[in-house]
Amino acid sequence: MPRSARRAAAAALVLALALGAARAEDGFSGPRARMVEEIRADTALTRQWTDRGELDARVLETLGRVPRHRFVPRALRPAAYENRPLPIGWGQTISQPFIVALMTDMLGVAPGDTVLEIGTGSGYQAAVLADLGVEVRTVEIVAPLAVAAALRLRRLGYDRVVVREGDGYHGWPEQAPFDAIIVTAAATHVPPPLVRQLKPGGRMVIPVGQRFRVQQLLLVEKDALGEVRLRHVLPVAFVPLTGGHD
Repeated sequence: MPRSARRAAAAALVLALALGAARAEDGFSGPRARMVEEIRADTALTRQWTDRGELDARVLETLGRVPRHRFVPRALRPAAYENRPLPIGWGQTISQPFIVALMTDMLGVAPGDTVLEIGTGSGYQAAVLADLGVEVRTVEIVAPLAVAAALRLRRLGYDRVVVREGDGYHGWPEQAPFDAIIVTAAATHVPPPLVRQLKPGGRMVIPVGQRFRVQQLLLVEKDALGEVRLRHVLPVAFVPLTGGHD
């Protein structure tokens, strides 16, 4: 390997180690640990709906690493690890940590998978997926949020995430098919373009229901033959999916 290439590789390794250390030693390790325990408690409380007594240990470890305080407005950082949604501007929210953990667990992703996210928001859910070794393609319809999330994710070292501004209802056909799809805003129905962009054997997690009412979190599974099966998992409340569609 040429000397310049060795230097570049060494610099990249040092940067990665520094980012990891910064995330681990940012003064929020205690609140993150308490947040994970609250997620465990909520998992037990909702078992009757989800059939999950506990979540994948990898998911919980990731929630214990990703710096959620970097994905909320500075004024709300003291509340960053409370187990509740928080406003991020433009009428949008960062999801409750338990819901982020549950939806991530439901996807059943493995390192190297490619996941489409609809509704980037501040970038937190994308960061969680990237921390699991997943390639993330994420679409955000609110331009300022898309720009800010892309900058934030790059600054924090989440290089597996690519952000695009656009109407998420139509997915990202140029990047399809996807091993999994996660939608972080409530649609009135499961968007057909997203079903088409899901690989056979893939999973989609999406809240479906009327705007500003209780919705249902759905697990959409496509089998090897392309047949689709829906399962209602849990009552939820999300901001509506917006865009130029019915």
